[in-house]
Amino acid sequence: MDFKLQEGTFPATRWDIKSGSTMKSLQIEVFLCRSDNFGVLLHCLETGETASIDAPEFGPIVASAEKRGWTITHIFTTHHHGDHVEANLALKEKYGCEIIGPRNEAAVIPGIDRTVGDGDEFTFAKRPVRVIETPGHTAGHICYYLPEDMLLFAADTLFALGCGRLFERSALDMWHSLQKLASLPDETIVYFGHEYTLSNARFALTVDPENARLRSRAELIEMQRKRGDFTIPTTIGLEKETNPFLRAGDPDIRRTLGMEGATNDEVFAEIRKRKDSF
Repeated sequence: MDFKLQEGTFPATRWDIKSGSTMKSLQIEVFLCRSDNFGVLLHCLETGETASIDAPEFGPIVASAEKRGWTITHIFTTHHHGDHVEANLALKEKYGCEIIGPRNEAAVIPGIDRTVGDGDEFTFAKRPVRVIETPGHTAGHICYYLPEDMLLFAADTLFALGCGRLFERSALDMWHSLQKLASLPDETIVYFGHEYTLSNARFALTVDPENARLRSRAELIEMQRKRGDFTIPTTIGLEKETNPFLRAGDPDIRRTLGMEGATNDEVFAEIRKRKDSF
């Protein structure tokens, strides 16, 4: 698969990334919801199944599905925050779709039908979907990983050049969660929950200023956002090279922070603290 974000190109067989992309028999539609949430629809050409990754806003999700002639059959809920579940019940009423979500947050996921937890696997579009539990942003946050397609839907755990704020679990919990995602193949394509990338890039340069790869990427992101382009998706490999939240062990970052003797989770916690006030 040709995927070179640093050069501003995407999979060879695709639509414009602002509309979606095509991978094997899957199509991905990306659009904005609310102010900065990404809406993502995952559609199988063979089976006709369509999953909405979370449900941030009813109108844009329905408009995107109807534009393509798709019927939403599933909602893959990642966590309970309102900007990710707001449209659950309305979409379920319209389409009768099945809502899948985190077992540890089932009590606060509207309309949930099936609960899943770490290591669970289910079938969508004739391929396995693996559940990775990633507590940190919330206590029961999960990500959805399609190993056959090397696709990860990370929501508010891992962003391009960032990670989610720590609302319900500790920095150590989030560090362990991010390490789970970092262990996936470098080629894994990552769809995330918010268009925060420009701010993330500007912050990343403050803690990792000597990273030439990061500087190059930050310049590209500035150009993308000036054009109004999305910065989604990214890859695990690119994040490992440039995302400071995955690079707590890097000597240059440690020197910049004055934390040469600290543990990785302590460095991570300091980076997260600085980003919170950036």
